[in-house]
Amino acid sequence: MTLFQAFIEALESLNSNKLRSGLTILGIVIGVAAVIAMLAIGRGAQDSITGAISGIGTNLLFVFSGNDQANLRNVRPLTIQDAEAIGDPFLAPHVAAVAPFIQSGNVIVSAGGEQARTSLGGVTPEYFKVRNFRVAEGEEINQEHLLGRASVALLGVEVAEKLFGRREGLVGETVRIEGQPFRVIGVMEEKGGSSFGSQDDVVFIPMTTARTRIIRRSTINRVDLILVQAVSARDVPQAAEEVAAILRERHRTEVGADDFTILSQQDFLQTVDTILGVFTTFLGGIAAISLLVGGIGIMNIMLVSVSERTREIGLRKALGARKRDILIQFLTESSLLSLIGGLIGILLGWVIAYIVGQIAAATGNAFTPAVGLDAILLATITSTIIGLFFGIYPANRAANLEPVEALRYE
Repeated sequence: MTLFQAFIEALESLNSNKLRSGLTILGIVIGVAAVIAMLAIGRGAQDSITGAISGIGTNLLFVFSGNDQANLRNVRPLTIQDAEAIGDPFLAPHVAAVAPFIQSGNVIVSAGGEQARTSLGGVTPEYFKVRNFRVAEGEEINQEHLLGRASVALLGVEVAEKLFGRREGLVGETVRIEGQPFRVIGVMEEKGGSSFGSQDDVVFIPMTTARTRIIRRSTINRVDLILVQAVSARDVPQAAEEVAAILRERHRTEVGADDFTILSQQDFLQTVDTILGVFTTFLGGIAAISLLVGGIGIMNIMLVSVSERTREIGLRKALGARKRDILIQFLTESSLLSLIGGLIGILLGWVIAYIVGQIAAATGNAFTPAVGLDAILLATITSTIIGLFFGIYPANRAANLEPVEALRYE
């Protein structure tokens, strides 16, 4: 028996039991669709997060207070003076710009009877250059606002929409932040949402104003974060070493006992890739259980088929069919069941991933599920192997039937 003949006979056999074949295929369809959709969603989330991080820039360093590795009891906070020292071109020649930053994640902003809870950032003029933020209208916070502790604010587009119902023509309007009046000097360009939250749901005010009027702390010069921009992407390692040396000297710490942490874009990307890689694999593993269930369904149906066609098998053997011919016939049927289910499952998985992407976009958490060629090949090959694996026992059982016993089977 040739493979083509086995293929034709397998189609005829499946066609003669349409309902049973369809239900068997359904198990594989669900399994493959689940694998494709889960991998696509996981990869889409990974691309969205890494894209958001990469969009900040490849030559950016983040300096935080504290160090989990050092296990220190006394940690000196980062200060404005630390940022000024890092910005000294003689001490750190590979540093292009420095932007200290303080924040409050939950402030009430109101205007015209409307109010919103949002994130507040106290910034310096360098912040916008370092973060590649631009205003859609109006002006950025400048040195004059900083020195004068001006009551001015830059609104993210989401905050503007919540308070005024529009994002244009807002320069000169007044908003109240924690009950204190601030003049709107501009609206930020839309940055879009990310897996870290919306970058448009924010209000920026001068750091000096934030320290004295909104975010009051025991150490007035303390900052939450220092953003450091290296001269270029390839200068990031040298810039990190210079920043570390400056802070060790100022904080009087030794190498290995740093009370600060310096992270680069690459550090964030590697961490995110590792976490999401594990997460995606976990989702794919859960979905693969459905494929296992579908394979068991194939074996069950093939065993039923062997029982129903025992006399047919005996007749074939009596007419000269070899053990190999019977084996090929039943393996072809089981493989065909899983292959058809796999192909339909790939299409269904792509549809599910597309729908999830549309739902995410509609809820403001836009990311694009990515159905990769590797996922398609994996699902197709896996479903075919499952058909072969779970078809071996029924096929072998059919091939080992004795012709005389099979013909006498009722």
